Amino acid sequence: MSKPYVSHEEATIESFKQDPDYAAEYLNAILEDGDQEELMLALRRIASAYGMKDVAESANLNPKTLYRTLSSAGNPELRSFQAILGAMGMRLAVTPLARERYQQ
Repeated sequence: MSKPYVSHEEATIESFKQDPDYAAEYLNAILEDGDQEELMLALRRIASAYGMKDVAESANLNPKTLYRTLSSAGNPELRSFQAILGAMGMRLAVTPLARERYQQ
C-alpha cells in the first residue's frame, strides 16, 4: 500500500532521480544565491537521489566521510567537491558575470 502523501523532501529527491538536468539547475541556483550550508544540503539531497553509497564509491570516498562532508558544517576540499560532482555526472564550471553586474 502506498503512502497517502509524499514529503517535500522525498518529492525533491525523486525529481532529481528523474531529471538530472533539474538537479544541475538546482545546484547552479544555490551556487548563485545561496550560502555554504544551503549548498551542502543541496548536494546531500542530490547524492541521496543518486544513492549515497554509490556516490561515495564513485568519488573514492568512505560513505561516512561523504556524509560528514555533506553535512551543514561540511567544508569539502575542491578535489572532494569535484569528485562528488563527477560521481553524479556533473562538473564545476565558471561563467562570466553580465558586464553591467560587475562594472557597478
